[in-house]
Amino acid sequence: MRLMKLRVASALFALIGSISIGAAEQSEYDPAAVSESLKAIFQYGTSAKQLADRLNANTVTVISGTIGGTYVQIAADLASVLDDGDKMRILPIIGRGSVQSIADILYLRGVDVGIVRADSLNYLEAKGFAKNIRHQLTYVTKLYNEEMQVIAPKSIHTLKDLEGKRVSVDLPNGGSFVTASIVFERLGIKANFAYIEQRLAYEKLRKGELDAVVAVQGRPSRAISQIKDENLHFVPIEYVPSLQEDYLPAKLTSDDYPNLIPKDQVVDTVAIGAVLAAYNWPVGTERYRRLEKFIGAFFPRIEEFQHPPFHPKWTEVNLNADLPGWERFRPAKDWLDQHPAASSSDPTRKQFEEFLAERARQSGARGGKVDDREVLFMQFLDWQKKQAAKP
Repeated sequence: MRLMKLRVASALFALIGSISIGAAEQSEYDPAAVSESLKAIFQYGTSAKQLADRLNANTVTVISGTIGGTYVQIAADLASVLDDGDKMRILPIIGRGSVQSIADILYLRGVDVGIVRADSLNYLEAKGFAKNIRHQLTYVTKLYNEEMQVIAPKSIHTLKDLEGKRVSVDLPNGGSFVTASIVFERLGIKANFAYIEQRLAYEKLRKGELDAVVAVQGRPSRAISQIKDENLHFVPIEYVPSLQEDYLPAKLTSDDYPNLIPKDQVVDTVAIGAVLAAYNWPVGTERYRRLEKFIGAFFPRIEEFQHPPFHPKWTEVNLNADLPGWERFRPAKDWLDQHPAASSSDPTRKQFEEFLAERARQSGARGGKVDDREVLFMQFLDWQKKQAAKP
């Protein structure tokens, strides 16, 4: 009986979710139609097992990140657009960060896909923390680039000023710790890392108990946007050769963080890609089928994510972007092969291709390998933003 109640409660929550989403599209409801929706969900006469099987067959779980980070917002956007009653349901899960999410995808029952950072897998293997896991993971798509954001008192002018200082890098099961470790090591800076959850870290920074806080998140980060302290600022990161193998150049602007960056100023930093990853399920399995259905719902609607009210980072998503060293999930590759014009339908990408063509005509430059094109695309987005701001 207890199990039956739990299942009924789960179905009721699914109904509430579908009604909430519908509210974005309608201003009024026909009470009779709502009653019919209730009947459709519970399907009188259907056994508890049949109900559970139907709900589980069309639900995809997404492990995201910690509260205040970009991953949570991206997962919520997926649910807002793709939820379709009991035909498709996206169930976001609050996670603990990129490293933990890799483990959750591999070992946690019920996790279908997760958002992780591209450098986390290399770090785990290079340090010997994980072995033989690369072939178990696959990627659905590269998402967007996440900027390394270092917040510190204005007395800290460069990263080198953090030598020997106490720097919070979030918890060790997150991706900020990984990226901070790699960047500081390559720059030859030995800071004293503190592993403190981000919200607590910002408060300790404000009180002078920390010298800096590192957050690697897509700009603008909701948590960082809430910081209002005239004594704090972003520490710039120079794009030196030792970082160029794995990271992209990026900028933080006053439009992103008006409380921390003066108007019309920019702060140089570096960025790393976020990845929508999955376990490499064998063909024909139930989990493989479920992800295949998710891709069929997600990929054709990518342009819907790239407009308000969804996170601005969606404009950076290129479904065709390759990830060196990663294997693409086969249904994702098959969908892209069958829809070669899909990426070109994105207006931002179309403008980017035009930008590259014009750049080539004017200077003889050519788009090279994927990484080079991604650098150019980041520069193009900045240029496009400035053009839109002109009166």
